Amino acid sequence: MEVWELEAREQIRDTIARYAHCVDGGRFDDLVALFIPDGVLEVEGEPPHRGRDAIRAFVTGTGRDLAAGTGARRIRHHVSNVLIELDGPDQARARCYFLAVTDRGTDHWGRYRDDLVRTNDGWCFAHRRVRTDGAASGSWVEGRRRPS
Repeated sequence: MEVWELEAREQIRDTIARYAHCVDGGRFDDLVALFIPDGVLEVEGEPPHRGRDAIRAFVTGTGRDLAAGTGARRIRHHVSNVLIELDGPDQARARCYFLAVTDRGTDHWGRYRDDLVRTNDGWCFAHRRVRTDGAASGSWVEGRRRPS
């Protein structure tokens, strides 16, 4: 493995971790900056959110819904099993699992699938796909799910 590959992998792990910290901390402008300007955030069951303004609107609304729907003071996303596939020095794909916990306990869990590109500002999401695999009974996410 070459040095650029090690650097890329570590920087991609940092981007993935920053996303979780930003969303959990309500730092949505910082979160949006992790996407390229025309990036896509695609949450299963929702239309894709294209571009930073659409992503900002979605995460801001979701944050409001969490507070209003649960009274939970906070949510924490725990990310694990990060698998990174480099498609060269400027493009990569990543997959990982997440577990979201509120002050009430486990809320929901699932996985992220990412397409990332290297920019002058570091590695950014070109496309992040979020799939929720399960939710605790009575959880906030369970109440948000739309019937299929």
